[in-house]
Amino acid sequence: MEIVDITSASDSTSYDKIISVRNNINNLASSMKDMDQQECPVTHRFANGCYLREIFMKKGTTIVGKIHATEHFNVILTGDVTVVTAEWTKRFKAPHTFISGAGIQKVVYIHEDCQWQTLHVTDKTDVNEIEKDVIVEGYDQLETDYLLDKCKGLL
Repeated sequence: MEIVDITSASDSTSYDKIISVRNNINNLASSMKDMDQQECPVTHRFANGCYLREIFMKKGTTIVGKIHATEHFNVILTGDVTVVTAEWTKRFKAPHTFISGAGIQKVVYIHEDCQWQTLHVTDKTDVNEIEKDVIVEGYDQLETDYLLDKCKGLL
């Protein structure tokens, strides 16, 4: 298992590797769109300032997640999974909790049936509205949003 920490990456090789893995994930997601899709039931829960999304994934399933625009908790309640991101690959057995930073997209292979939760800070209760805040369609959008936020501080 190789873990690449982009916060300390100073050479172009690490950056190029991350871009390459991002492209591979994007290609995988594109190729999987034409395949039969596994039903993965999702439950949505809300508390004051918090949205919890819980998904059940069956053994043998491969999931390509969306690109998240915000940092959030991931809680693996049950199961055994391998998670691949552009920055690292790791196998987790439940129970396990970790944090995903902004800009992370995950590919998850399910070794054993899995219940997985993500927690997002929001006062909204409409899932479509929440997704507009916490999901981006691509890395270009993430970079554009970042630059626009930086410009707001200059005005």
